[in-house]
Amino acid sequence: MSAVTSADLSAITTDRAYGALIGVAIGDALGMPTQSLSRETIRLRYGQITDFIDADADQPIAPNMRACSVTDDTEQAVLLGQLLLAGGGHVEPEPFAAALLAWEQSMIDRGSLDLLGPSTKAALSALQSGTSITEAGRYGTTNGAAMRIAPVGVAFRPGPALLAAVVEASRVTHHTGLGISGAAAIAAAVSTGVSGGDVASALDAAVEAAREGESRGHWVAGASIPARLVALRPHARTLDAEHFADYLYEVVGSSVQSQESVVSALLIADRYADEPFEGLGVAASLGGDTDTIAAMAGAVLGACHGAGAFPASARTTVEFVNNLDLASLARRLLEIRTRTA
Repeated sequence: MSAVTSADLSAITTDRAYGALIGVAIGDALGMPTQSLSRETIRLRYGQITDFIDADADQPIAPNMRACSVTDDTEQAVLLGQLLLAGGGHVEPEPFAAALLAWEQSMIDRGSLDLLGPSTKAALSALQSGTSITEAGRYGTTNGAAMRIAPVGVAFRPGPALLAAVVEASRVTHHTGLGISGAAAIAAAVSTGVSGGDVASALDAAVEAAREGESRGHWVAGASIPARLVALRPHARTLDAEHFADYLYEVVGSSVQSQESVVSALLIADRYADEPFEGLGVAASLGGDTDTIAAMAGAVLGACHGAGAFPASARTTVEFVNNLDLASLARRLLEIRTRTA
């Protein structure tokens, strides 16, 4: 057997970095038509999601959006990645707040109903009213920080620098133990995958980072993300496919709250470690915050498997439809990872 060269390792790392970002976009696009719908409604209209489909006219967030379109999850992840590049690995709070407000206005101008999430909206409103950066995000517990955090996992190796970057990227809108814990879990899983880890090691890293993240930011009441993941994972693994999805929807939860959606995303990554694209279809069929759950699961699965985790046609189509160049963004984020090693 020939030795693995440094060039080989670089190519594998680049592929996994791209896999994380394209996984966000593919999961997001699969879940776009079903977001904010109930599990029963999705079953009656679509059955099981297995491919990209158009949104119906009565879709509450994305009415009539064409198949394969991404939503706020991907667009804000790209925005965060660009800010990381502009800041040399740092996300300055004022430019981040301004960029999020500009993004929402662009969505309004496009006639979209897919605007800022509840925690982000509240934090930015507080900032505009004169609240300090450190206080604006003190009640942000939803999954907005976690849904867009994948570029941080690409740009930083596992460890203290990664957690510091997660806190920095979360403090404007989700400066709470729950918000940071959820974002840290996804970032650590992505970072571990980019470093060569499999899904099992990525989930172990997610638990550890989520525990570290709980003590950061402001305290808020709410169930522990790592404790829920550790407690629910053994039973989830015993269920067949249908009961597994029911369990996520009815017991784990699929709302915008971090302690529900982040845990569901990681359990899907665990269950579908060998069938990534099928797993994202399960996430998109779940009900609730489907696009975000699928985007987070896609980030982890893509980081652990590389872009080949997803069909080539899906990768090509989602980038073409949304005018994305995620391979280039991934390569540039890896330059930060190299400098901060």
